[in-house]
Amino acid sequence: MADDGQNHKSLESWIWSAACSIRGAKDAPKYKEFILPLIFAKRLCDVFDDEVNRIAEEVGSREKAFKLVKRDKKLVRFYLPLEPKNANDPVWSVIRTLSDKIGQQLTDHLRAIADANPLLKGIIDRIDFNATTHGQRDLDEDRLSNLIEAVSAKRLGLNDVEPDIIGRSYEYLIRKFAEGSGQSAGEFYTPAEVGLVMARIMETEPGMDVYDPCCGSAGLLIKCELVLEEKMRLRSKKKYAPAKLYGQENEAGTWAMANMNMIIHDMEGEIQIGDTFRKPKFRKGNRLQTFDRVVANPMWNQTEFKEKDYDADELDRFPKGAGYPGSKADWGWMQHILASLNGTGRAAVVLDTGAASRGSGNANTNKEKEVRRWFVEQDLVEGVIYLPENLFYNTTAPGIIIVLNQAKPKGRRNHLFLLNASREFAKGDPKNYIPTDAIGRIADTFVAWKEVEKYSRIVPREEIAKNDYNISPSRYIHTGESEEYRPIAEIVEELEALEDEARETDRALKAILARLEI
Repeated sequence: MADDGQNHKSLESWIWSAACSIRGAKDAPKYKEFILPLIFAKRLCDVFDDEVNRIAEEVGSREKAFKLVKRDKKLVRFYLPLEPKNANDPVWSVIRTLSDKIGQQLTDHLRAIADANPLLKGIIDRIDFNATTHGQRDLDEDRLSNLIEAVSAKRLGLNDVEPDIIGRSYEYLIRKFAEGSGQSAGEFYTPAEVGLVMARIMETEPGMDVYDPCCGSAGLLIKCELVLEEKMRLRSKKKYAPAKLYGQENEAGTWAMANMNMIIHDMEGEIQIGDTFRKPKFRKGNRLQTFDRVVANPMWNQTEFKEKDYDADELDRFPKGAGYPGSKADWGWMQHILASLNGTGRAAVVLDTGAASRGSGNANTNKEKEVRRWFVEQDLVEGVIYLPENLFYNTTAPGIIIVLNQAKPKGRRNHLFLLNASREFAKGDPKNYIPTDAIGRIADTFVAWKEVEKYSRIVPREEIAKNDYNISPSRYIHTGESEEYRPIAEIVEELEALEDEARETDRALKAILARLEI
Protein backbone atom coordinates (compact mmCIF):
# COMPACT_ATOMS: atom_id res chain seq x y z
CA MET A 1 0.00 0.00 0.00
CA ALA A 2 2.87 2.38 0.79
CA ASP A 3 4.20 1.92 -2.74
CA ASP A 4 0.77 2.74 -4.16
CA GLY A 5 0.74 5.95 -2.15
CA GLN A 6 4.22 6.89 -3.40
CA ASN A 7 3.26 6.06 -7.01
CA HIS A 8 0.16 8.17 -6.59
CA LYS A 9 2.10 11.16 -5.20
CA SER A 10 4.85 10.96 -7.82
CA LEU A 11 2.24 10.72 -10.58
CA GLU A 12 0.38 13.70 -9.12
CA SER A 13 3.53 15.84 -9.04
CA TRP A 14 4.45 14.79 -12.59
CA ILE A 15 0.97 15.42 -13.94
CA TRP A 16 0.89 18.89 -12.36
CA SER A 17 4.39 19.83 -13.53
CA ALA A 18 3.38 18.71 -17.04
CA ALA A 19 0.37 21.04 -16.83
CA CYS A 20 2.59 23.87 -15.59
CA SER A 21 5.07 23.39 -18.44
CA ILE A 22 3.00 25.72 -20.65
CA ARG A 23 3.07 28.92 -18.62
CA GLY A 24 3.49 28.00 -14.96
CA ALA A 25 1.04 27.12 -12.18
CA LYS A 26 -0.83 30.43 -12.34
CA ASP A 27 -1.89 30.02 -15.97
CA ALA A 28 -2.29 26.22 -16.09
CA PRO A 29 -6.09 26.28 -15.42
CA LYS A 30 -6.63 28.47 -18.51
CA TYR A 31 -5.20 25.66 -20.63
CA LYS A 32 -7.10 22.75 -19.10
CA GLU A 33 -8.93 22.04 -22.37
CA PHE A 34 -5.54 21.44 -24.06
CA ILE A 35 -3.87 19.59 -21.17
CA LEU A 36 -6.60 17.09 -20.17
CA PRO A 37 -7.09 15.54 -23.66
CA LEU A 38 -3.32 15.25 -24.16
CA ILE A 39 -2.76 13.30 -20.91
CA PHE A 40 -5.85 11.23 -21.79
CA ALA A 41 -4.36 10.50 -25.24
CA LYS A 42 -1.05 9.45 -23.61
CA ARG A 43 -2.93 6.92 -21.43
CA LEU A 44 -4.79 5.58 -24.51
CA CYS A 45 -1.52 5.23 -26.46
CA ASP A 46 0.32 3.42 -23.67
CA VAL A 47 -2.58 1.05 -22.97
CA PHE A 48 -2.90 0.33 -26.72
CA ASP A 49 0.84 -0.43 -26.79
CA ASP A 50 0.37 -2.93 -23.94
CA GLU A 51 -2.48 -4.61 -25.82
CA VAL A 52 -0.40 -4.78 -29.03
CA ASN A 53 2.51 -6.28 -27.04
CA ARG A 54 0.21 -8.93 -25.57
CA ILE A 55 -0.96 -9.93 -29.08
CA ALA A 56 2.64 -9.78 -30.38
CA GLU A 57 3.66 -12.41 -27.82
CA GLU A 58 1.09 -14.76 -29.38
CA VAL A 59 1.72 -13.99 -33.06
CA GLY A 60 5.49 -13.43 -33.01
CA SER A 61 5.98 -9.69 -33.68
CA ARG A 62 4.49 -6.23 -33.18
CA GLU A 63 4.36 -5.81 -36.94
CA LYS A 64 1.99 -8.79 -37.23
CA ALA A 65 0.07 -7.59 -34.16
CA PHE A 66 -0.57 -4.16 -35.75
CA LYS A 67 -1.91 -5.85 -38.91
CA LEU A 68 -4.14 -8.16 -36.88
CA VAL A 69 -5.58 -5.33 -34.78
CA LYS A 70 -6.22 -3.24 -37.88
CA ARG A 71 -8.26 -6.13 -39.33
CA ASP A 72 -10.13 -6.88 -36.10
CA LYS A 73 -10.49 -3.77 -33.96
CA LYS A 74 -12.49 -5.68 -31.33
CA LEU A 75 -9.19 -7.16 -30.08
CA VAL A 76 -8.54 -3.88 -28.23
CA ARG A 77 -10.76 -1.58 -26.20
CA PHE A 78 -9.81 1.52 -28.23
CA TYR A 79 -8.20 1.18 -31.65
CA LEU A 80 -5.56 3.86 -32.31
CA PRO A 81 -4.73 4.51 -35.99
CA LEU A 82 -1.21 5.65 -35.02
CA GLU A 83 1.42 3.25 -36.36
CA PRO A 84 5.07 4.21 -35.83
CA LYS A 85 7.45 3.77 -38.80
CA ASN A 86 9.35 1.23 -36.74
CA ALA A 87 6.77 -1.23 -35.35
CA ASN A 88 8.85 -1.66 -32.17
CA ASP A 89 8.65 2.03 -31.27
CA PRO A 90 5.90 3.11 -28.85
CA VAL A 91 2.67 4.35 -30.40
CA TRP A 92 3.04 7.67 -28.52
CA SER A 93 6.26 8.31 -30.50
CA VAL A 94 4.04 9.29 -33.48
CA ILE A 95 2.95 12.32 -31.44
CA ARG A 96 6.23 12.88 -29.58
CA THR A 97 8.27 13.19 -32.80
CA LEU A 98 6.03 15.82 -34.40
CA SER A 99 8.27 18.72 -35.43
CA ASP A 100 6.41 20.66 -38.11
CA LYS A 101 2.88 22.10 -37.91
CA ILE A 102 2.57 20.39 -34.52
CA GLY A 103 -0.81 21.94 -33.63
CA GLN A 104 -2.45 20.89 -36.89
CA GLN A 105 -0.92 17.41 -36.97
CA LEU A 106 -1.80 16.72 -33.32
CA THR A 107 -5.39 17.84 -33.95
CA ASP A 108 -5.56 15.55 -37.01
CA HIS A 109 -4.25 12.56 -35.02
CA LEU A 110 -6.77 13.04 -32.21
CA ARG A 111 -9.60 13.41 -34.72
CA ALA A 112 -8.48 10.18 -36.40
CA ILE A 113 -8.62 8.42 -33.01
CA ALA A 114 -12.18 9.75 -32.51
CA ASP A 115 -13.19 8.63 -36.03
CA ALA A 116 -11.97 5.11 -35.23
CA ASN A 117 -13.78 5.03 -31.85
CA PRO A 118 -17.37 6.36 -31.79
CA LEU A 119 -17.21 6.37 -27.95
CA LEU A 120 -14.53 9.08 -28.11
CA LYS A 121 -16.40 11.38 -30.53
CA GLY A 122 -16.62 14.91 -29.13
CA ILE A 123 -14.39 13.90 -26.22
CA ILE A 124 -10.83 13.65 -27.51
CA ASP A 125 -11.34 15.61 -30.74
CA ARG A 126 -13.23 18.73 -29.65
CA ILE A 127 -10.14 20.92 -29.18
CA ASP A 128 -8.23 22.47 -32.07
CA PHE A 129 -4.57 22.62 -30.98
CA ASN A 130 -4.01 24.95 -33.93
CA ALA A 131 -6.71 27.45 -32.89
CA THR A 132 -6.06 31.18 -33.13
CA THR A 133 -7.65 34.27 -31.58
CA HIS A 134 -7.24 37.53 -33.51
CA GLY A 135 -4.60 35.89 -35.67
CA GLN A 136 -2.50 34.67 -32.72
CA ARG A 137 -2.17 31.01 -31.73
CA ASP A 138 -3.94 30.15 -28.45
CA LEU A 139 -1.14 27.70 -27.71
CA ASP A 140 1.99 28.39 -29.78
CA GLU A 141 4.19 25.65 -31.24
CA ASP A 142 6.99 26.03 -28.67
CA ARG A 143 4.65 25.72 -25.67
CA LEU A 144 2.78 22.83 -27.28
CA SER A 145 6.10 21.08 -27.98
CA ASN A 146 7.11 21.61 -24.30
CA LEU A 147 3.78 20.19 -23.14
CA ILE A 148 4.11 17.08 -25.33
CA GLU A 149 7.65 16.52 -24.03
CA ALA A 150 6.54 16.95 -20.39
CA VAL A 151 3.65 14.50 -20.91
CA SER A 152 6.11 12.03 -22.49
CA ALA A 153 8.17 11.78 -19.29
CA LYS A 154 6.10 8.97 -17.72
CA ARG A 155 4.58 5.82 -19.14
CA LEU A 156 0.88 5.38 -18.31
CA GLY A 157 0.31 1.80 -19.47
CA LEU A 158 -1.47 -1.11 -17.80
CA ASN A 159 1.77 -2.42 -16.28
CA ASP A 160 2.95 1.01 -15.12
CA VAL A 161 0.03 2.38 -13.20
CA GLU A 162 -3.24 1.01 -11.78
CA PRO A 163 -6.48 2.58 -13.10
CA ASP A 164 -7.18 3.83 -9.57
CA ILE A 165 -3.82 5.63 -9.34
CA ILE A 166 -4.01 7.24 -12.79
CA GLY A 167 -7.67 8.06 -12.05
CA ARG A 168 -6.87 9.72 -8.73
CA SER A 169 -4.01 11.64 -10.32
CA TYR A 170 -6.29 12.83 -13.13
CA GLU A 171 -8.83 13.95 -10.50
CA TYR A 172 -5.99 15.74 -8.70
CA LEU A 173 -5.28 17.65 -11.91
CA ILE A 174 -8.96 18.60 -12.22
CA ARG A 175 -8.92 19.78 -8.58
CA LYS A 176 -5.79 21.89 -9.22
CA PHE A 177 -7.59 23.47 -12.18
CA ALA A 178 -10.57 24.18 -9.91
CA GLU A 179 -8.29 25.99 -7.44
CA GLY A 180 -7.32 28.43 -10.16
CA SER A 181 -10.74 28.79 -11.76
CA GLY A 182 -12.55 30.93 -9.17
CA GLN A 183 -16.31 31.23 -9.64
CA SER A 184 -16.47 28.76 -12.53
CA ALA A 185 -14.90 25.90 -10.55
CA GLY A 186 -18.18 24.81 -8.96
CA GLU A 187 -19.54 24.04 -12.41
CA PHE A 188 -17.19 21.10 -12.78
CA TYR A 189 -15.75 20.12 -9.39
CA THR A 190 -17.10 19.05 -6.00
CA PRO A 191 -14.39 18.58 -3.32
CA ALA A 192 -13.36 14.91 -3.26
CA GLU A 193 -13.99 14.49 0.47
CA VAL A 194 -17.60 15.76 0.12
CA GLY A 195 -18.08 13.22 -2.70
CA LEU A 196 -16.68 10.44 -0.49
CA VAL A 197 -19.05 11.33 2.38
CA MET A 198 -21.98 11.19 -0.07
CA ALA A 199 -20.80 7.92 -1.65
CA ARG A 200 -20.40 6.24 1.74
CA ILE A 201 -23.85 7.38 2.86
CA MET A 202 -25.41 6.13 -0.38
CA GLU A 203 -24.16 2.55 0.30
CA THR A 204 -24.26 1.56 -3.37
CA GLU A 205 -24.49 -2.20 -3.96
CA PRO A 206 -23.33 -4.20 -7.02
CA GLY A 207 -25.38 -3.67 -10.17
CA MET A 208 -27.20 -0.58 -8.90
CA ASP A 209 -28.01 2.36 -11.23
CA VAL A 210 -26.41 5.63 -10.06
CA TYR A 211 -27.34 8.98 -11.65
CA ASP A 212 -26.07 12.56 -11.44
CA PRO A 213 -28.28 15.09 -13.29
CA CYS A 214 -25.57 17.81 -13.30
CA CYS A 215 -22.46 15.67 -13.22
CA GLY A 216 -19.64 18.16 -13.90
CA SER A 217 -16.44 16.13 -14.29
CA ALA A 218 -18.28 12.98 -13.03
CA GLY A 219 -16.46 12.98 -9.68
CA LEU A 220 -19.54 12.07 -7.61
CA LEU A 221 -20.40 9.10 -9.85
CA ILE A 222 -16.79 7.88 -9.77
CA LYS A 223 -16.70 8.11 -5.95
CA CYS A 224 -19.77 5.85 -5.72
CA GLU A 225 -18.00 3.19 -7.81
CA LEU A 226 -14.71 3.57 -5.88
CA VAL A 227 -16.50 3.15 -2.53
CA LEU A 228 -18.30 0.08 -3.93
CA GLU A 229 -14.94 -1.38 -5.06
CA GLU A 230 -13.52 -0.80 -1.56
CA LYS A 231 -16.55 -2.46 0.03
CA MET A 232 -16.19 -5.50 -2.26
CA ARG A 233 -12.48 -5.80 -1.41
CA LEU A 234 -13.39 -5.86 2.30
CA ARG A 235 -15.94 -8.60 1.54
CA SER A 236 -13.24 -10.48 -0.43
CA LYS A 237 -15.48 -10.44 -3.51
CA LYS A 238 -13.42 -10.48 -6.68
CA LYS A 239 -16.36 -10.97 -9.05
CA TYR A 240 -19.34 -8.63 -8.82
CA ALA A 241 -21.40 -6.40 -11.10
CA PRO A 242 -20.12 -2.80 -11.02
CA ALA A 243 -22.60 0.03 -10.53
CA LYS A 244 -24.14 1.40 -13.74
CA LEU A 245 -23.28 5.11 -13.95
CA TYR A 246 -25.41 7.75 -15.69
CA GLY A 247 -24.90 11.51 -15.87
CA GLN A 248 -25.96 14.62 -17.74
CA GLU A 249 -23.90 17.79 -18.17
CA ASN A 250 -24.79 21.02 -19.96
CA GLU A 251 -21.31 22.41 -20.80
CA ALA A 252 -19.60 20.71 -23.76
CA GLY A 253 -16.08 21.09 -22.34
CA THR A 254 -17.12 19.71 -18.95
CA TRP A 255 -19.06 16.87 -20.63
CA ALA A 256 -15.84 15.89 -22.45
CA MET A 257 -13.91 16.13 -19.15
CA ALA A 258 -16.45 13.81 -17.46
CA ASN A 259 -16.10 11.19 -20.18
CA MET A 260 -12.30 11.31 -20.08
CA ASN A 261 -12.37 11.06 -16.28
CA MET A 262 -14.61 7.96 -16.40
CA ILE A 263 -12.50 6.20 -19.06
CA ILE A 264 -9.20 7.00 -17.34
CA HIS A 265 -10.66 5.47 -14.13
CA ASP A 266 -11.42 2.39 -16.27
CA MET A 267 -15.13 2.80 -15.60
CA GLU A 268 -17.98 2.66 -18.07
CA GLY A 269 -21.01 4.90 -17.95
CA GLU A 270 -23.37 6.97 -20.05
CA ILE A 271 -22.87 10.73 -19.91
CA GLN A 272 -25.41 12.74 -21.93
CA ILE A 273 -25.05 16.39 -22.91
CA GLY A 274 -27.79 19.00 -22.44
CA ASP A 275 -29.78 21.10 -19.95
CA THR A 276 -31.23 18.64 -17.43
CA PHE A 277 -33.71 21.08 -15.95
CA ARG A 278 -35.37 21.95 -19.26
CA LYS A 279 -34.57 18.82 -21.31
CA PRO A 280 -33.62 15.79 -19.22
CA LYS A 281 -32.18 13.08 -21.48
CA PHE A 282 -32.84 10.00 -19.35
CA ARG A 283 -36.49 9.12 -20.00
CA LYS A 284 -38.77 6.12 -20.14
CA GLY A 285 -41.73 7.11 -22.30
CA ASN A 286 -43.33 10.28 -20.92
CA ARG A 287 -41.68 9.89 -17.51
CA LEU A 288 -38.13 10.17 -16.22
CA GLN A 289 -35.94 7.09 -16.09
CA THR A 290 -35.58 6.11 -12.42
CA PHE A 291 -32.48 5.02 -10.52
CA ASP A 292 -31.42 3.29 -7.30
CA ARG A 293 -29.18 6.19 -6.25
CA VAL A 294 -28.83 9.85 -7.21
CA VAL A 295 -25.86 12.05 -6.23
CA ALA A 296 -25.75 15.71 -7.25
CA ASN A 297 -24.31 19.14 -6.61
CA PRO A 298 -26.51 21.43 -8.73
CA MET A 299 -25.59 25.07 -9.11
CA TRP A 300 -26.84 26.80 -5.95
CA ASN A 301 -29.60 29.42 -5.89
CA GLN A 302 -30.24 29.49 -9.65
CA THR A 303 -32.70 32.27 -10.51
CA GLU A 304 -33.23 31.81 -14.27
CA PHE A 305 -36.09 29.31 -13.93
CA LYS A 306 -39.51 30.96 -13.77
CA GLU A 307 -42.97 29.57 -13.04
CA LYS A 308 -43.55 29.07 -16.79
CA ASP A 309 -40.56 26.67 -16.87
CA TYR A 310 -42.22 24.53 -14.18
CA ASP A 311 -45.63 24.79 -15.92
CA ALA A 312 -44.08 23.68 -19.23
CA ASP A 313 -42.85 20.41 -17.69
CA GLU A 314 -44.49 17.31 -19.21
CA LEU A 315 -42.73 14.73 -17.04
CA ASP A 316 -44.63 15.12 -13.75
CA ARG A 317 -41.50 16.28 -11.95
CA PHE A 318 -43.18 19.10 -10.04
CA PRO A 319 -46.25 17.80 -8.16
CA LYS A 320 -49.00 20.43 -7.91
CA GLY A 321 -49.47 19.59 -4.22
CA ALA A 322 -45.88 20.61 -3.49
CA GLY A 323 -46.04 23.95 -5.30
CA TYR A 324 -43.22 25.73 -7.10
CA PRO A 325 -40.06 26.71 -5.22
CA GLY A 326 -40.19 30.42 -6.09
CA SER A 327 -37.22 32.50 -7.23
CA LYS A 328 -34.47 29.99 -6.36
CA ALA A 329 -34.29 26.58 -8.05
CA ASP A 330 -32.71 24.50 -5.25
CA TRP A 331 -35.95 22.70 -4.37
CA GLY A 332 -36.84 22.48 -8.06
CA TRP A 333 -33.70 20.37 -8.43
CA MET A 334 -34.81 18.32 -5.42
CA GLN A 335 -38.14 17.69 -7.17
CA HIS A 336 -36.34 16.55 -10.35
CA ILE A 337 -34.12 14.26 -8.27
CA LEU A 338 -37.09 12.81 -6.37
CA ALA A 339 -38.80 12.05 -9.71
CA SER A 340 -35.58 10.28 -10.79
CA LEU A 341 -35.65 7.82 -7.85
CA ASN A 342 -37.22 4.39 -8.04
CA GLY A 343 -39.49 3.06 -5.28
CA THR A 344 -36.59 2.19 -2.97
CA GLY A 345 -34.20 4.88 -4.19
CA ARG A 346 -32.04 7.23 -2.14
CA ALA A 347 -30.30 10.50 -3.03
CA ALA A 348 -27.59 12.75 -1.58
CA VAL A 349 -27.68 16.35 -2.82
CA VAL A 350 -25.36 19.28 -2.01
CA LEU A 351 -27.13 22.63 -1.69
CA ASP A 352 -26.57 26.05 -0.18
CA THR A 353 -27.42 26.22 3.55
CA GLY A 354 -30.24 28.65 2.82
CA ALA A 355 -32.19 25.88 1.08
CA ALA A 356 -32.72 24.29 4.51
CA SER A 357 -34.07 27.40 6.24
CA ARG A 358 -35.25 30.16 3.86
CA GLY A 359 -38.76 31.29 4.67
CA SER A 360 -38.98 29.57 8.06
CA GLY A 361 -40.07 31.81 10.92
CA ASN A 362 -41.65 34.40 8.60
CA ALA A 363 -45.32 35.27 8.93
CA ASN A 364 -45.83 35.46 5.15
CA THR A 365 -46.11 32.37 2.99
CA ASN A 366 -42.88 31.45 1.25
CA LYS A 367 -42.91 29.22 -1.84
CA GLU A 368 -39.56 27.59 -1.07
CA LYS A 369 -40.64 26.77 2.48
CA GLU A 370 -43.90 25.27 1.19
CA VAL A 371 -42.01 22.83 -1.08
CA ARG A 372 -39.67 21.97 1.80
CA ARG A 373 -42.70 21.40 4.05
CA TRP A 374 -44.16 19.02 1.42
CA PHE A 375 -40.93 16.97 1.35
CA VAL A 376 -40.91 16.72 5.16
CA GLU A 377 -44.61 15.87 5.41
CA GLN A 378 -44.23 13.16 2.74
CA ASP A 379 -41.46 11.73 4.96
CA LEU A 380 -38.94 11.86 2.10
CA VAL A 381 -36.07 13.61 3.90
CA GLU A 382 -33.87 11.06 5.62
CA GLY A 383 -31.47 13.63 7.00
CA VAL A 384 -29.29 16.70 6.55
CA ILE A 385 -25.55 17.23 7.09
CA TYR A 386 -24.19 20.72 7.73
CA LEU A 387 -20.73 21.01 6.13
CA PRO A 388 -17.74 23.14 7.20
CA GLU A 389 -17.15 26.57 5.68
CA ASN A 390 -14.75 27.29 2.81
CA LEU A 391 -14.64 23.81 1.22
CA PHE A 392 -16.05 24.69 -2.21
CA TYR A 393 -13.99 26.45 -4.87
CA ASN A 394 -16.65 28.92 -6.00
CA THR A 395 -17.84 30.07 -2.55
CA THR A 396 -16.81 30.29 1.10
CA ALA A 397 -20.35 29.27 2.19
CA PRO A 398 -20.54 25.93 4.04
CA GLY A 399 -23.21 24.02 2.11
CA ILE A 400 -25.37 21.11 3.25
CA ILE A 401 -26.02 17.55 2.07
CA ILE A 402 -29.72 16.66 1.99
CA VAL A 403 -30.42 12.92 1.89
CA LEU A 404 -33.71 11.69 0.41
CA ASN A 405 -35.13 8.19 0.93
CA GLN A 406 -38.18 6.77 -0.87
CA ALA A 407 -38.44 3.87 1.58
CA LYS A 408 -37.32 4.75 5.10
CA PRO A 409 -37.01 1.74 7.45
CA LYS A 410 -39.95 1.44 9.85
CA GLY A 411 -38.04 2.60 12.95
CA ARG A 412 -36.87 5.81 11.24
CA ARG A 413 -40.14 7.04 9.78
CA ASN A 414 -41.40 10.54 10.64
CA HIS A 415 -37.94 11.48 11.92
CA LEU A 416 -34.94 13.30 10.39
CA PHE A 417 -31.30 12.62 11.19
CA LEU A 418 -29.43 15.91 11.50
CA LEU A 419 -25.65 16.13 11.76
CA ASN A 420 -23.63 19.30 12.32
CA ALA A 421 -20.18 18.69 10.80
CA SER A 422 -19.26 22.40 10.76
CA ARG A 423 -16.13 21.73 12.83
CA GLU A 424 -14.94 18.69 10.88
CA PHE A 425 -12.25 20.43 8.84
CA ALA A 426 -8.55 21.15 8.63
CA LYS A 427 -7.12 24.41 7.29
CA GLY A 428 -5.82 24.12 3.76
CA ASP A 429 -4.51 26.42 1.08
CA PRO A 430 -6.51 27.83 -0.62
CA LYS A 431 -9.45 25.88 0.84
CA ASN A 432 -10.32 23.94 3.97
CA TYR A 433 -10.71 20.18 3.64
CA ILE A 434 -12.32 17.32 5.59
CA PRO A 435 -9.60 14.94 6.91
CA THR A 436 -9.87 11.20 6.20
CA ASP A 437 -10.87 10.26 9.77
CA ALA A 438 -13.59 12.92 9.74
CA ILE A 439 -15.00 11.59 6.43
CA GLY A 440 -15.40 8.21 8.13
CA ARG A 441 -16.88 9.74 11.30
CA ILE A 442 -19.51 11.78 9.41
CA ALA A 443 -20.55 8.89 7.13
CA ASP A 444 -20.54 6.20 9.84
CA THR A 445 -22.54 8.35 12.26
CA PHE A 446 -25.12 9.14 9.59
CA VAL A 447 -25.47 5.54 8.36
CA ALA A 448 -25.88 4.29 11.96
CA TRP A 449 -28.30 7.11 12.91
CA LYS A 450 -26.20 7.48 16.03
CA GLU A 451 -26.88 10.46 18.30
CA VAL A 452 -23.72 12.23 19.53
CA GLU A 453 -23.84 15.28 21.79
CA LYS A 454 -23.20 18.59 19.94
CA TYR A 455 -22.85 16.58 16.72
CA SER A 456 -25.95 14.64 15.66
CA ARG A 457 -29.62 14.28 16.61
CA ILE A 458 -32.67 12.28 15.59
CA VAL A 459 -35.40 14.92 15.34
CA PRO A 460 -39.14 14.02 15.22
CA ARG A 461 -41.23 15.59 12.48
CA GLU A 462 -43.34 17.43 15.09
CA GLU A 463 -40.27 19.37 16.21
CA ILE A 464 -39.42 20.22 12.58
CA ALA A 465 -43.00 21.52 12.13
CA LYS A 466 -42.72 23.53 15.39
CA ASN A 467 -39.62 25.19 13.89
CA ASP A 468 -41.62 26.09 10.77
CA TYR A 469 -39.89 23.45 8.61
CA ASN A 470 -36.37 24.73 9.14
CA ILE A 471 -34.28 21.57 8.57
CA SER A 472 -30.82 23.10 9.07
CA PRO A 473 -28.78 21.05 11.58
CA SER A 474 -27.37 24.29 13.02
CA ARG A 475 -30.88 25.12 14.26
CA TYR A 476 -31.04 21.94 16.36
CA ILE A 477 -27.41 21.12 17.22
CA HIS A 478 -25.30 23.82 18.84
CA THR A 479 -21.62 23.03 18.68
CA GLY A 480 -20.33 25.99 20.69
CA GLU A 481 -20.49 27.07 24.33
CA SER A 482 -23.02 29.79 23.66
CA GLU A 483 -26.78 29.19 23.93
CA GLU A 484 -27.22 29.23 20.17
CA TYR A 485 -24.76 29.48 17.31
CA ARG A 486 -26.05 30.43 13.89
CA PRO A 487 -23.68 30.82 10.95
CA ILE A 488 -23.55 34.29 9.39
CA ALA A 489 -24.17 32.81 5.89
CA GLU A 490 -27.49 31.38 7.09
CA ILE A 491 -28.60 34.64 8.72
CA VAL A 492 -27.72 36.59 5.53
CA GLU A 493 -29.79 34.09 3.47
CA GLU A 494 -32.81 34.66 5.73
CA LEU A 495 -32.42 38.45 5.55
CA GLU A 496 -32.36 38.22 1.74
CA ALA A 497 -35.52 36.08 1.80
CA LEU A 498 -37.21 38.64 4.07
CA GLU A 499 -36.22 41.44 1.67
CA ASP A 500 -37.64 39.47 -1.28
CA GLU A 501 -40.92 38.98 0.60
CA ALA A 502 -41.05 42.66 1.55
CA ARG A 503 -40.65 43.61 -2.10
CA GLU A 504 -43.43 41.20 -3.14
CA THR A 505 -45.74 42.59 -0.44
CA ASP A 506 -44.90 46.14 -1.54
CA ARG A 507 -45.75 45.31 -5.18
CA ALA A 508 -49.03 43.67 -4.16
CA LEU A 509 -49.97 46.69 -1.99
CA LYS A 510 -49.21 49.14 -4.82
CA ALA A 511 -51.38 47.08 -7.20
CA ILE A 512 -54.31 47.19 -4.71
CA LEU A 513 -53.92 50.97 -4.21
CA ALA A 514 -53.79 51.49 -7.98
CA ARG A 515 -57.10 49.60 -8.35
CA LEU A 516 -58.70 51.64 -5.53
CA GLU A 517 -57.75 54.91 -7.25
CA ILE A 518 -59.55 53.70 -10.41
